[in-house]
Amino acid sequence: MFVEDPAIVLDEVAVITRPGAESRRGETESIAQALAPFRQLRHILAPATLEGGDVIQVGKKLYVGLSQRTNREGIAQLTEILMPFGYRVFGLEVNGCLHLKSGACWAGADVILANRQWINAAAFHDFKIIDVAGDEPSAADVLPIGGKLLVPANFVHTSEILEGAGIKIQPIDVSELQKAEAGVTCMSLLWREL
Repeated sequence: MFVEDPAIVLDEVAVITRPGAESRRGETESIAQALAPFRQLRHILAPATLEGGDVIQVGKKLYVGLSQRTNREGIAQLTEILMPFGYRVFGLEVNGCLHLKSGACWAGADVILANRQWINAAAFHDFKIIDVAGDEPSAADVLPIGGKLLVPANFVHTSEILEGAGIKIQPIDVSELQKAEAGVTCMSLLWREL
């Protein structure tokens, strides 16, 4: 699975998004061409907007943030596109940050790492929620991979919380990306080849 602003790539289908930032809409054509040999494509259409930074996938469930960049129509279109493939889509409010993944991310197993001041965590009622350290409000953008959780290296206190919960972490320097409110999920291209 790969989720980023231009596309949401699942086992059965790739959804080409329609970014809320008009300056990013040109990215979708090249990503669609790159993905076409590997997946059937579906497209989010105007007036909908949907950005991959607002999408968290856990199995057959997708949690989508209603944010500055993703609107209700985008969530509705994604729900309709994915329903035939057995996916369920849950929308939730995002406040205080650009994307859902700035305020919450799946941390593996049944764990969500979150800043509850930035998101409505009620949608994650089936998960154990671990709160980011109070002095590290942007620390929720993490990525489980290879049995470890990639965590920005400068979020030391949140890393200690995660390790205390028995989660193996792998610190990674993403300080340059963080200057633009980006993190480990923004630079990751992951999907399972079928």
